[in-house]
Amino acid sequence: MVSNWTEDNLISIRERVYIHIKDLILEGEFKAGDRLVERELAERLNISRTPIREALFRLESQGFVKTVPRKGVIVADISEKEIIEVFTILSSLEVLAAKLAVQKLDDETKSKFIACINKVKACLQDKRESDYSDLHFEMNHLLYSSAKNTKLYEILSGLSDYIKAFAKLGYKKTGRAEQSMEEHMKIMEAIVNQETEMAEFLTKIHIENSRKAYIESVKKGEKK
Repeated sequence: MVSNWTEDNLISIRERVYIHIKDLILEGEFKAGDRLVERELAERLNISRTPIREALFRLESQGFVKTVPRKGVIVADISEKEIIEVFTILSSLEVLAAKLAVQKLDDETKSKFIACINKVKACLQDKRESDYSDLHFEMNHLLYSSAKNTKLYEILSGLSDYIKAFAKLGYKKTGRAEQSMEEHMKIMEAIVNQETEMAEFLTKIHIENSRKAYIESVKKGEKK
């Protein structure tokens, strides 16, 4: 993939570098406290340092990395308090997204929700845990985009990435990933049935369960 990064690619080199580095953080290759050195990243991606510098600046503005005196840019180590604050914001905005998705539901979007529901059912039935992550992304994208509000989509996508990067401990709790899939499925069913209050309620429950799973996992980690 890196070898194909040329200036004539459809996606700008700046955007590709930003997405690539952010993905490495989200996937855990770069962990909290790891240094991100411009020169090393430029050599790794075989590009100039300018798009690397711009990507790191953008990631810092979003809280994924921070600049530390005498150390340079490192992957941020986010506190439990900050993550819980993000869960609180995410709850309110996802509830709004669910409400708007019901209000703006059309036949095309309804078909997408039904197709996604069927995918989730098949995945749960076959217990294909390896597919959970991709489906989780697909469900969030569908919910956020179905609200048909560009700014809301951008904010929710950023918060979702933030949770993925710094609060993934919660999904290591036994059964939580499967439970999360079931919760998403019920939310989508409520949207398809145009049950606004039910969709809002189920969304609140989903975020609260995710928050509790994260806190529980943190406490277990502290006891070890």
